[in-house]
Amino acid sequence: MTTPTEIRTALLLGHEIALLDVRHEAAFATGHPLFAANLAFDRIDLEATIRLPRKDVPIVLYDEGEGYVPAAAKALTALGYTQITTLEGGLGGWRAAGFEVFEDVNSYSKAFGELVEARRHTPWLAAEDVAALIEEKADIAILDARRFEEYATMNIPGSTSVPGAELVLRVAEAVPDPDTTIIVNCAGRTRSIIGTQSLINAGIPNRVVALRNGTIGWTLAGQSLAHGSDRPAPEVRQSDETAATARAVAYRAGVKRLTPAELAVLERDTSRTLYRFDVRRPDEYVAGHIAGFRSYPGGQLVQETDIAAPVRGARIVLADDIGARADMTASWLAQLGWEVFVLDGGFANGTGGDLETGPGPTIPPGDPAHRYKRPYEGTDNAAAAMQAYLDWEYGLVDQLARDGTHGFYVI
Repeated sequence: MTTPTEIRTALLLGHEIALLDVRHEAAFATGHPLFAANLAFDRIDLEATIRLPRKDVPIVLYDEGEGYVPAAAKALTALGYTQITTLEGGLGGWRAAGFEVFEDVNSYSKAFGELVEARRHTPWLAAEDVAALIEEKADIAILDARRFEEYATMNIPGSTSVPGAELVLRVAEAVPDPDTTIIVNCAGRTRSIIGTQSLINAGIPNRVVALRNGTIGWTLAGQSLAHGSDRPAPEVRQSDETAATARAVAYRAGVKRLTPAELAVLERDTSRTLYRFDVRRPDEYVAGHIAGFRSYPGGQLVQETDIAAPVRGARIVLADDIGARADMTASWLAQLGWEVFVLDGGFANGTGGDLETGPGPTIPPGDPAHRYKRPYEGTDNAAAAMQAYLDWEYGLVDQLARDGTHGFYVI
């Protein structure tokens, strides 16, 4: 068994650890340690080899007394994982040790977004103010930083879909006039904050603000949402100026760069977990990607880091044939405490072979009955649930301080 204190020590020292909550997602969302990742006991055969690429990574399993841990350990052992222990006392033992428990999903990415806003005073406008600007036909552009599918389901009327990692790349084409005020939104808060701050960090000339509380705030203010919209940002190829700007942001954040030959050295290091993500749009990935890289668009990777990379302390390498998306994504992952690299030149030769086509490694969707109902998705959320979610997010900075293990910084 592994004690809560031993886990906390591993996190503070930056050692690799996969702290896995083997309950279903709906139960996981009721409370878990900050850097726990959800891998339900009955999903291990479907997910483990993709999400846990190193078979001798230290794995610690827990539940809240449901009895799922033995089945999870058996499934992982059958797949060849060798360093499996359990959390002493389970989640109750973590609480009894006096350590923080975080609710919801993607909790540490969301907490980081709140820390960014608190440290950088990321500017925002309330829904009522944005609605007034729309009504008076002010010179504004609303950029939706979510996945296109989320945008199409519901969005601020007149907005354009520019998923987070695409913002710095496409903003000059989407909003050509530097006098236009740019408003970045998501469904709640995190991607609005990160998207807005990405444009500010990149030094674009426009005034940039976040729509405070996203579509939740819009709905709670009594405003109407549009549905079925299809307004993507213009297709562009990166300019030298955009490339230099994004690279400078990554450099400020401490991002490392490597060549295909240097990547091969990392790949041969069997003592460390290595995640390789292609941060372009999914259609670009399908058309041709480097072998061994998994598709994870950059904006979602920053939002869902616990899902994409459940081994805290692992290395991450990002690939992007244009560059700016990898650089901007890497800048945020570095601030989230990851050792992150951007691959230079890998698309020229597929890092030693031809580019592959197709969807690559994918995880099938889970049972909807076990999924946590997010208060910021869909169109049928109760006002009380949306407000409770916002109140929870507002408290995350203080909770990070009480927990004390995060290691985040903000450039």
